[in-house]
Amino acid sequence: MFYSGKELKNVFTQAKKNRFGIIASNVVFDTQIRSIIWGYEHQKSDGLLQMSAGACKYAAGESKDMKIGAKVISGLVKTLSSQTKNSGVGLHIDHATPDYFDFIVYCIENNLVSSVMIDASKEKLEENIRVTKEVVEVAHKYGVLVEGEIGHIKGSEDEIVSDTELYTNPEEALEYVLKTNVDLFAASVGTNHGVSKGADLELRIDLIEKIDKLLIKNNVERGIVLHGASGLTKQQHLDAVNAGVVKINKDTQYQMDMAAAVQAFWEKEKDAIVCPEGTDISVYVPDKGRFDPRKWLIKGENAMTKSVEEMILMVGSQNQSILL
Repeated sequence: MFYSGKELKNVFTQAKKNRFGIIASNVVFDTQIRSIIWGYEHQKSDGLLQMSAGACKYAAGESKDMKIGAKVISGLVKTLSSQTKNSGVGLHIDHATPDYFDFIVYCIENNLVSSVMIDASKEKLEENIRVTKEVVEVAHKYGVLVEGEIGHIKGSEDEIVSDTELYTNPEEALEYVLKTNVDLFAASVGTNHGVSKGADLELRIDLIEKIDKLLIKNNVERGIVLHGASGLTKQQHLDAVNAGVVKINKDTQYQMDMAAAVQAFWEKEKDAIVCPEGTDISVYVPDKGRFDPRKWLIKGENAMTKSVEEMILMVGSQNQSILL
């Protein structure tokens, strides 16, 4: 089923209380949405689907109208998730910068999303707080959750690019949460956007713990969000969750899994659409039974379903849906 902001808040509250993580999956296509939703359902885990500005532009086609794209993605998520019985998903706007303030408001007022992220992390703290507070004031009127961020995560994710990494300062995190009243707080603690391996990263679990304890001490406990988490080891996932992380963002891993599965299919079935070397083109006939998109896209879908199920098991959210 599709979760409202209120239901999604219950998901994160339970995750924080019982120390497990919620996998937040970036999506663009119906293939991704369908396969990931069923992965959550198979494991009886709640989840969150995320759409970026770039994803919305792509979904709209040539017009690149973000509002149209958001309606397309939201409609797909709501319709496909209506089939599930043992899990639910929300829809989140990921990394929307202040330039997209009007777009955020549009999605909130038109009931397209359960939560939004305002990413003003490149601004000075005072301006970041001001912009975030404006989003919170609008979102909370409609029961929509808000995620905010301090610090820079190195790498590239859709339209968000940073050549440097800036770790989150715990005292600034406290000030930010107190003044904005965000529901979720994203911290920069050593992960990278894009392709990376956890073994090559210095994941600052100690920093997550400091931020979490400081927020709790000041009666503003929040679920902490881990961005750029593709490639982390199982132990790194567990350590992060135990330190206070409730939302773990995934994007690159799905892209890699889908591409690898489709490539493997075409390496084996290339002759279905390409005339083999040495064969007379005049007698060659393509094989619709194999080049039909449903034959090879399903390989990518199955790979992504398997991937999200493995992630769910790593963060311990299996059999933890609030619907159970």
